[in-house]
Amino acid sequence: MKIPKRLAPLLEEGLIDEVIGQLMSGKEATVYVVRSGESTRCAKVYKDAKQRSFRQAASYRDGRKVKNSRQARAMEKGTRYGRQMQEASWQNAEVDALFRLANAGVRVPQPYICTDGVLLMELVIDGAGDVAPRLNDVDLTEARALELHALLLNQVVRMLCAGVVHGDLSEYNILLAADGPVIIDLPQAVDAAGNNEAASMLKRDVDNLAAYFGRFAPQILTASYGTEIWALFETGRLHVDAELTGRIEVDARPVDLDGVLQELEATRLEEDARMSRQQELSAGR
Repeated sequence: MKIPKRLAPLLEEGLIDEVIGQLMSGKEATVYVVRSGESTRCAKVYKDAKQRSFRQAASYRDGRKVKNSRQARAMEKGTRYGRQMQEASWQNAEVDALFRLANAGVRVPQPYICTDGVLLMELVIDGAGDVAPRLNDVDLTEARALELHALLLNQVVRMLCAGVVHGDLSEYNILLAADGPVIIDLPQAVDAAGNNEAASMLKRDVDNLAAYFGRFAPQILTASYGTEIWALFETGRLHVDAELTGRIEVDARPVDLDGVLQELEATRLEEDARMSRQQELSAGR
């Protein structure tokens, strides 16, 4: 096949030895199957911003750090240099997330190197040694759906324990490998503690899983796993082996309105007293 322009430098540098063929073309990248020595891997070639259908919404960029203030200002102004830095930040987010999650025991493809807009990583295969199918291409029984749903909830928990929220999780970016599901496509991954919308993204990821697996096991649709997981995370009680129930206990006790008003009044009086003392000190100078 004709060698894609972006893969030519990897061939010249010996990072890959052969481009076997195109695997898929998605909203932010085209993926090729390549050979590196004796290993078969995949090379994810990121598309330019103008070619992508998935836009870098501000909600995903929230909390991402850049190297210096010059880069930050350029990205805010949308200059040519700023757009280049934004592209680099977008691609680096996936690389950073893959290394971070792989080290945390999350089932993601093992990354090897990212250079000039190309990410070289593990090729996920099925039991027959072929490229693993996407989850949405697999027929499931109710029992299998319940099993996979539980496995993926655990992966979401592991990701959150590592401080990462996928942000776009669905049946379209989960591969069914020989030994279970593998999560892919992480350029929009966000920092759970640094992004103001991390909670809603986490809940949306979990709701997407419920909507898909609920087709085969309707009982999943009545659970509230996303809300439960985030509540455990916020209170510092989330861990990789947390037992989830899918139920959230609502505090139905009546609000002590008189107590709340008394606290507000006490706070007001304290503030008035503080201001009076400050004025007296200022007048005495």
